[in-house]
Amino acid sequence: MSETWKKNTKRRFIDSIKIRAIIVIIIFGFFGLILALNYIITGDIKGDKILKKENIEFGFNLDSFKVQKDTIRFGDSFGEIMLRNKLSYSQIYNIVQSIKDSFDVRWLTAGKPYTILSSKDSLANPQYFIYQPNRLNYVVIDFSNFDSILAYNKKKPFKIVKKTTLGIINSSLSETMDENGLPWELINQLSDIYAWTIDFTRIQKGDRFKIIYNERYIEDTLLVGIKSIDAAYFLHNGEELFAYNFVIDSMKKTPEFFDQNGNSLQRTFLKSPVRFSNISSRYNLKRRIAYYGNKVRPHKGTDFAAPTGTPIMATADGRVEKSSYTRANGYYVKIKHNKKYSTQYLHMQKNGRVKKRSIC
Repeated sequence: MSETWKKNTKRRFIDSIKIRAIIVIIIFGFFGLILALNYIITGDIKGDKILKKENIEFGFNLDSFKVQKDTIRFGDSFGEIMLRNKLSYSQIYNIVQSIKDSFDVRWLTAGKPYTILSSKDSLANPQYFIYQPNRLNYVVIDFSNFDSILAYNKKKPFKIVKKTTLGIINSSLSETMDENGLPWELINQLSDIYAWTIDFTRIQKGDRFKIIYNERYIEDTLLVGIKSIDAAYFLHNGEELFAYNFVIDSMKKTPEFFDQNGNSLQRTFLKSPVRFSNISSRYNLKRRIAYYGNKVRPHKGTDFAAPTGTPIMATADGRVEKSSYTRANGYYVKIKHNKKYSTQYLHMQKNGRVKKRSIC
């Protein structure tokens, strides 16, 4: 038996062992990968048990309760809902009286969701009533212990997402922003920022805007509103108008907007008392009306055409001198701003709760 044959035989033996080892490693690696993926899908592993993720909402583990979710119906009241859920009249009265300083149950609005958490035993006694006036906020009425009933307000956890948008005006600011899929809350906030510097009834085709703003999301994908606008840019009639958000009073946390030179955008008088309206008749002391034989009938005001129910804003701070109704003016309000200036708001559908001598 030659040395060459021995060496070849030894090499083949070693190679076969290596191949078997590789195969074993691959097989164990494959099954290990399967097990790891299974753990990832089913949950974390602790010992021989799979830990199930807790079903947390409103700060409660819902798996610990019998959960009933519904919507406030027209004609519903807190008392009627609780009666349907096995609470007595005396218990309901006790709850309402205990929380009247922190939450008025008469605020429940039809169409809004609510959740009742009851004990999971055979009695299924209601313990918590959770009301959601909007998607972000909720009110918890805790009567799990009738000796210490309480109500408190909470917010769902949310995250802030910074966004940037821009656009070119084709017809009006509101239509352009709406076409870009921007929420009305953002449109209104932008109009408030520039209310003292831009007359939105004179917006021109080709004007441009850019906004850097923050949106609030719950559950990562559900938009629950605009938190704030950080900065805005508007190119109007060839003039660049910048706006930067800055909080002057750190205690009140009230934001104010300034231009690139540090000047406040809030002026003495608003450019327009109505958002997104058209001027149907301008101030004109030489106006002639055909109905009166083409005679001069001065028009000492500006008429804004807007949908019924559009809010009207006072153009500056002041004191209400009159809030009344006449045949010629309809419902109207007169505001005195200082010794020199007063403004009047005529032909309104209603004057709401504005009373004489109240402060705007």
